Amino acid sequence: MSELEKRQKKIEQIKHKLSLLPDQPGCYLMKNESGDIIYVGKAKVLKNRVRSYFTGSHDAKTQKLVSLIEDFEYIVTSSNKEALILECNLIKEHHPRYNVILKDDKTYPYIKITNDTHPRLEVTRKVLKDKGKYFGPYPSAFAAQQTKKLLDRLYPLRKCKTIPDKVCLYYHLGQCVAPCEYDVDENQYEEMVQEITKFLNGGHEQIKVELIKQMHDAAEQLQFEKAKEFRDQIKHIEVLMEQQKITMKDNIDRDVFGYAVDKGWMCVQILYVRQGKMIERHASRFPYYGEAYEDFISYITQYYSENPALPNEIVLPDRNETENIAEEGIKEDLQSWLKVKVHLPKRGLKKQAVIMANDNAKIALEEKFKLIERDEERTTKAVENLGRWLGTDPIHRIEAFDNSNIQGANPVSAMVVFVDGKPERKEYRKYKIKTVKGPDDYGSMREVVRRRYERVLKENLPLPDLVIVDGGKGQISAAIEILEDELGLFIPVCGLVKDEKHKTAQLMVGNPPEVIPIPRDQQEFYLLQRIQEEVHRFAITFHRQSRSKSMVASQLDSIPGVGEKRRKKLLKHFGSLKKIREASIEDFKPLGIGDKLAGEIMTSLREDQDSSS
Repeated sequence: MSELEKRQKKIEQIKHKLSLLPDQPGCYLMKNESGDIIYVGKAKVLKNRVRSYFTGSHDAKTQKLVSLIEDFEYIVTSSNKEALILECNLIKEHHPRYNVILKDDKTYPYIKITNDTHPRLEVTRKVLKDKGKYFGPYPSAFAAQQTKKLLDRLYPLRKCKTIPDKVCLYYHLGQCVAPCEYDVDENQYEEMVQEITKFLNGGHEQIKVELIKQMHDAAEQLQFEKAKEFRDQIKHIEVLMEQQKITMKDNIDRDVFGYAVDKGWMCVQILYVRQGKMIERHASRFPYYGEAYEDFISYITQYYSENPALPNEIVLPDRNETENIAEEGIKEDLQSWLKVKVHLPKRGLKKQAVIMANDNAKIALEEKFKLIERDEERTTKAVENLGRWLGTDPIHRIEAFDNSNIQGANPVSAMVVFVDGKPERKEYRKYKIKTVKGPDDYGSMREVVRRRYERVLKENLPLPDLVIVDGGKGQISAAIEILEDELGLFIPVCGLVKDEKHKTAQLMVGNPPEVIPIPRDQQEFYLLQRIQEEVHRFAITFHRQSRSKSMVASQLDSIPGVGEKRRKKLLKHFGSLKKIREASIEDFKPLGIGDKLAGEIMTSLREDQDSSS
């Protein structure tokens, strides 16, 4: 069957499946040629939504997705709410390439009061059902740590994770009640926990008033040092409160969302309002391929599915003023699932907050594109100037090499390619050194340069405008020896020399090599630095993989009765040495390995583990 016939058959299959789609809510899973799930979506009417991908015109980003769809599946649900939850779960399970996938949903810090006999304050990123009290989320660890630092000064809960044998510095500073040495009344802890809870729930003013009274009382009793401590604590509260930017009349905790889209990218902005005051904001930027509002809602469902510390309210923007019915459906579904009030405000302070979130999202995207444009301009200029520094024609294609070994063991080399200052990862290459024994960096460089450019000549591949080697005079001479003397290729070769901190220090070029004095604050130097770091990373990663495989092979090969063929079978069946070590005699029988050899394999591997630990 020809490719055209196969394609026509596939189109007919899709048309047939489209005709069978039901008029019910559910989720659909788009697949590529390999059968991988590349996009997951939800629909109120599966028939209409899925058919829309295969009819009519699409913008460029959606067309890119559609061009890769070779098949689809669907799951019918009993309600739109079920479709919303199912979509979230399917995205988390399959990580489809073209879905919005929330990657930082578990990273928000919280302040926690532990549920211990002697409670303590801590900043954590995990919200557990451990009867502790959680407050947040805070948009950054710095914001959470600063608040905790203030509370540590105000309330002398224990600071140590494990209670020590004697009092520490915090006790002498008046910041710990020292349960390690003194009996602490349970009521004293309860009072402090209530005060901290009040503070974190927005009761800053009341606590500030109490501290002012205590400061005046201390001053009247001529306890000036104590009065100064109270004054400092009041200042810290004032600094914290100054950071709160918007004030609403109520004291409700709410998350206000906004979003903006441009050039195939989306930015979601979250304004955190706690006790009626906006304390911080957070922006997430990512490419999107579906319909903008649907992908925005997908972001929100993922955000809250892993976030048990919910606010009292969630405030969202409308899709637009003409689709209120559709938005009310989203509102009801989210409320029913999260058990939290969801608003789509039309006017008032909440509407202003949504507009602010949308505007901030738009500005964040504009900043991103400006930075990209600036970086592209800088990179282009750096590539142009690099040729001038080296005295060569304009440089477009750079190929860089680095060797990696440990005292000559498992020697490997790697090559990376940069075109117009940007990495071309599909053209990266890895090399296992074959002809060199021991730690011979120059010999390794000769071998890999020879192998690379013999193949370039044989297959008529593009030649680079510059070859970069990791090292100085010796490595440069080794590369030139192969290129010019053996292959007759006259390509400029330069070496990047590192300093004692293993950072790019200087550029050398020529035969004999001379230092090119490119200032370290020039974009050309930054470009060279990026190239050297990238090829080193690529080489080190490959070396670690090779060393790991070599160690596995050597441990199994040392066992009598296990040859190369049997070793491959064992690793394919069990997956790792650890699983072979933990297996039972019965687990080896499907491989045709008897009880005696199976016992010898496990005994040998366990002995190796004991001797290395």
